[in-house]
Amino acid sequence: MLDPLYVITIICMAAVTYLTRVGRYVFLRNRTLSPRLRTVMENAPGCVLITIIAPDFVTGRPADLIALAVTMVAATRLPVLPTVIIAIASAGVLRHVLA
Repeated sequence: MLDPLYVITIICMAAVTYLTRVGRYVFLRNRTLSPRLRTVMENAPGCVLITIIAPDFVTGRPADLIALAVTMVAATRLPVLPTVIIAIASAGVLRHVLA
């Protein structure tokens, strides 16, 4: 069974990610955004995700460090959603295999 704290964390992460996407359209719909501000708004959901998962990588576990490397490579070549899927899958598989 899932720990309720994990479920609450996932729901909060989803809400913040959703609000950063929708907020751009609701609050900034009548404004012209500079390219720099547009880049910031597009990367905000990824930043929220990073703040949640980054502490796990300082544990020194080989599976997490390898998953981080895989995620970094994916992030340089793919959009956010495939990168997140690859990150979750690689972390899960590597933790299972190397644990």
